[in-house]
Amino acid sequence: MRRHLNTLYVTTEESWLHKDGENVVVKFEGRERGRVPIHILGSIVCFGAVGATPALLGICAEKGVCVVFLSRNGRFLARVEGPTRGNVLLRRRQYRAADDEELSASLAGSMIVGKLLNQRTVVRRALRDHGERLSSESKRRLARTERRLTRAARHARDCRSVDALRGIEGDGARDYNSAFNDLITVGDPAIEFKGRTRRPPLDPINALLSFFYTLTTHDCRSALEAVGLDPAVGFLHRDRPGRPSLALDLVEEIRPVLADRLALTLVNRRQLTSRDFVALASRAVALKDGSRKESLVAYQNRKKDEIMHPFLEERTTFGLVPFLQAQLLARHLRGDLDGYPPFLWR
Repeated sequence: MRRHLNTLYVTTEESWLHKDGENVVVKFEGRERGRVPIHILGSIVCFGAVGATPALLGICAEKGVCVVFLSRNGRFLARVEGPTRGNVLLRRRQYRAADDEELSASLAGSMIVGKLLNQRTVVRRALRDHGERLSSESKRRLARTERRLTRAARHARDCRSVDALRGIEGDGARDYNSAFNDLITVGDPAIEFKGRTRRPPLDPINALLSFFYTLTTHDCRSALEAVGLDPAVGFLHRDRPGRPSLALDLVEEIRPVLADRLALTLVNRRQLTSRDFVALASRAVALKDGSRKESLVAYQNRKKDEIMHPFLEERTTFGLVPFLQAQLLARHLRGDLDGYPPFLWR
C-alpha cells in the first residue's frame, strides 16, 4: 500500500484535464504535457484556473478518484467525488461516539495529546539541532514552551470535557506559536513569525504553513474515506456544513510532524526565502508559482521518509501515517482496541 505516491498535482493555470481511455491527460495551450494511468491515482489536486472535462470527472467518480480544486494560493474551493463509500456499521458507531460526550472527549483528548507532544518534539529537536546557534533568551523561551506543552498534554490526557479540551488546545497553540519564531534560524526580518494568521495569511511563514496544512488535511480526509469513516463528523471540531471535521481532528496530531517541521526545514536551509513569496492586493501573502511547485516536491519527498510507527512498531513512511491512524481509529470504534493511540513522533 503506497497511497502517498498517487496524488496528481496540477499547478499550471489554464491547464485542461482530459480522459483518454484509462488515462488522465493534462493539456496546456493545446499540447499534451502529461499522462497518468487512472488506476494508480487516489486523487487529483488542481491549483488555480484548471479545468476538467465531464468525461474525466465521470471516470474519476467511477474509479473512486476524488478531484479537488484549490485557489492558486492553496485555499479549498471544491471537491468532486462519486457515491459515498464506507462501512455503514462503522459509520453508525462513529455517529454514536460523536453524540456521546464521554466518548468524544476520550477521542479528542487522545488527538490533542498527540498534537501537544508532537509540538514539544518539534521544540526539542530545535534545541538539539540548533541550540548552539540560538540566543540565551530563545533557549529560555523554548525550554519554557517545552515544559508548558508537557503540562498541557498531561491535563488533556485526564480531561473528560470536549469544551475543556478546546481550551487546553488553544492555550497550547498560543504557547507554541509564541515560541515559533525562535525555531526560525535564518535571521531575515522578512521571514519573522509574529503570530498565526490564516484567512488570509499575512506573512511568508503563515502562507507556507497554511499551504502545507491544506495538503495534510486533504491527505487525512482521503485516509478516513479509505477506511470507511465519514470525514465530516468529528469529535473535537463541531459539525458544520461543508467542513471535514474528523479530518481536521486527525490533522491536529499530524501537522506538527508533517507540515511545521517541513516548513522550518525549507526556511532554515534557505530553500525558500522571502523572494519566494508575493504580497497580493488583499494583503494576503502567497507562494510564487515556481516556489509552490518546489514546496509540493518537498512535501511529496517528505512523505516518502521512513520512520518507525510508535504504536504498531513497524517501519512505515510519513505519507502512510494518516492512513494508519485512520485504521487505528476505525479499529477502536469497532471495539477492537480499548483506546485510540495517537501518533507520537520521536
